[in-house]
Amino acid sequence: MSRLLCTLGLVLLLASCGSRDHNAAPRNMDNACSIVSQRPEYLQAFRATERRWGVPMHVQMATIYHESRFVSQARPPHRFALGIIPMGRMSSAFGYSQALDATWDEYRRDTGRAGARRERIRDAADFMGWYMAGSRDRLGIPLSDARNQYLAYHEGRTGYSRGTHNQKSWLLRVAAQVQSRADMYESQLAGCRRARG
Repeated sequence: MSRLLCTLGLVLLLASCGSRDHNAAPRNMDNACSIVSQRPEYLQAFRATERRWGVPMHVQMATIYHESRFVSQARPPHRFALGIIPMGRMSSAFGYSQALDATWDEYRRDTGRAGARRERIRDAADFMGWYMAGSRDRLGIPLSDARNQYLAYHEGRTGYSRGTHNQKSWLLRVAAQVQSRADMYESQLAGCRRARG
């Protein structure tokens, strides 16, 4: 019996070594080619979203980087009263896209994707495409404008139209970083497409 347990334990150990933790971020997140090479499912998801909604891959990738660092089950930090009493999370944001519960539910109703999950890259990217296409339609923000799409994504369309982001210098800095990362990813993706072509 002990020999059987040892063998079973060894098989489980070897199987766990070969598996990949999809909750963990890919390595070298400053290189778009490396990201999509490590995670081919990301490339498929970003391409599908670009075809369906028109949001460029580099805009999707830069936004996901700044929202979740490509961690599938990312959540905002906990709030604490008096510095020690846990009061729950700062918001209901979850997953790659950090979609809030209410906005995610609206997305699932609007698109008929009742089974969509925020920790699946394909669903998270599709959500982002849906939201950004809505921001283009309602606010006139071009899909290639990573900075303003991010501001509308972060503040919500109503907040963006009221200009709430203009009172948040930290958010304006982050939005500039999103645009810079999108530009970097765009250049890298063009290069790795040529290398594969």
